[in-house]
Amino acid sequence: MAANYAYNTRDFKFILKEWLPMEEIFSYDKYKDYYSKDDLDMLIDQVHKMVAEVIAPTNDDGEKTPVYFENGKVYVPKSFKDLYKYVQENGWGTSNIDEEAEGTLPFTLLNVVNEMINAANPAFNPYLVLTTGAAGLIQTYGDEHHKKMFLPKMMDGTWSGTMCLTEPTAGSDVGDILSKAYPTDDPRIYKIKGSKIFITGGDGDHVENIIHLYLARIEGAKPGTKGISLFIVPKYWVNEDGSLEPNDVETTGVEHKLGLKGSATAALSCGDNNGCRGWLLGSYDPETGEGQGMAQMFQMMNEERLNTGMFALSVAANAYWNAAAYCKERIQGRLMTNPKAGRTQIINHEDVKRMLLLNKATTEACRAIILKACYFIDVAHHDPDPERRKWASGKVECLTPIAKAYPSDEAWTLIGESIQAYGGYGYCEEYPVAQAARDCKIYSIWEGTNFIQSMDLVGRKWTMAKGAVFAAFLKDIEDFLNANRGAAAGFDKEFANLEKALASYREIQKTIAGYMAAGQAGLIPAYSRRILTATGQLYGGYCLLEQALIAKKRADELGTDHYDYNFYNGKVLSARYYLRNVVPNVWAILELVQDGDTSVIEAHPDIFQY
Repeated sequence: MAANYAYNTRDFKFILKEWLPMEEIFSYDKYKDYYSKDDLDMLIDQVHKMVAEVIAPTNDDGEKTPVYFENGKVYVPKSFKDLYKYVQENGWGTSNIDEEAEGTLPFTLLNVVNEMINAANPAFNPYLVLTTGAAGLIQTYGDEHHKKMFLPKMMDGTWSGTMCLTEPTAGSDVGDILSKAYPTDDPRIYKIKGSKIFITGGDGDHVENIIHLYLARIEGAKPGTKGISLFIVPKYWVNEDGSLEPNDVETTGVEHKLGLKGSATAALSCGDNNGCRGWLLGSYDPETGEGQGMAQMFQMMNEERLNTGMFALSVAANAYWNAAAYCKERIQGRLMTNPKAGRTQIINHEDVKRMLLLNKATTEACRAIILKACYFIDVAHHDPDPERRKWASGKVECLTPIAKAYPSDEAWTLIGESIQAYGGYGYCEEYPVAQAARDCKIYSIWEGTNFIQSMDLVGRKWTMAKGAVFAAFLKDIEDFLNANRGAAAGFDKEFANLEKALASYREIQKTIAGYMAAGQAGLIPAYSRRILTATGQLYGGYCLLEQALIAKKRADELGTDHYDYNFYNGKVLSARYYLRNVVPNVWAILELVQDGDTSVIEAHPDIFQY
């Protein structure tokens, strides 16, 4: 195998130091004594060095010695064991959510760290982020007993954590789960019976215990999602003295996957011998039969949705940087514009530059969308003004389905372009982009398929607070256009395209509303994924154009001879390419939506057998 960590950190520094107002985040009480913008270069460089030297060398292990299941036990690649402990002990993982700890990273910075870690070893990082998500649920909803019992060892790398939703008969339709919970003599503890599948990090020999956050229905609870509760179900039961004993949680197998082969995806069976116990998180009302499980789990699911978008971005970006480096070295063909000059590096060919520029512009747009969402999360969690926290929470609500689905949809196509740029070598496993293609495909499926994200966007986010939240989200783009259109010399076409895209998007909303009023609701799921793509392209274009104004000014100040000129000029070209070649898809999608083609609705299932 030929995994290769090829990341460049320059865009991180631009986003955090020149684009996002990180000084606002660093002024909050939680961070003001620990971080400033002056620390960012050192912090990013330190993590980049650690990732390159410690994490990246383990990537091949996941491919050469993947997870395997033997005699009821799951074994992860050997190098992952020490690595998991190292990252957690050194403060780059779960401990950053510790509300009592000092010097924890803001969420925006933690996402930057995770992007680099995931690029270096995509199969390893899920063990970290799922533990962080599970620990976060315990920290938010657990009592002091739960926190003392589970959090210290989840944060120092001794234990890991998972989220357990999917069952053999219930995937996205979580309300149909069959797992049951039965009361015991202790009102806090329930007997658990059920099976779960597709549990990432569900078992492994890299930790001493695995703490499952497990959805089940208490006996007598309501059907559907309202009757679901959330339980802490350890693989090994933790006694009051800290000792461990088996908890009747058995692994029945692991999946053999297209990619991420070092990441354990386990099937679990709980309570086969009537000995599985779980701690109830939050409360349950026996009179109404309603539990808090889904509302609680959505905290973790929304975090993992952002992580999934970031995972997709990191794999695509790493493939792009590998492809760009290869194209600078590979000599092949002659330029049409000067064939007598002899053979040239393929990066000089126009179509190769097109593939690379599409990759560069789109990954930068995805990174901007994700880190903007992370910035809003930091504001929503820590700003002292409740109105500003509410404002930021609205932005997070709007951005979450976009930040998950847009990068994870685009990654597959972008990595395909990186493979194409390599030519035949890209199709060979000796080169890193082949593994990237296999690793990235799961991201559009994880944490609610991208169709589910699109229906969340159109069906819920568009209508929050009678449409006011999403209207304010779009108005940010309108305000940017109004404030900068006349003063942005050299970007007339880009501003015109963004303005046209915004108007087209609003027409998409009106058209969908018209279909709803006319009783044509089936057209909404027929178009929703394409509408989500249009949303990502609209917002990505806004972010890149905002960045381009900063970059153009800086490039003009530095001059062409400065070492940093090519970075800033590259940001300008990214925005120009994206606004002129990608954003026009927004009004193309408008035309499709307005056409209202009903072929999908009319298609009888039997036609698909031919």
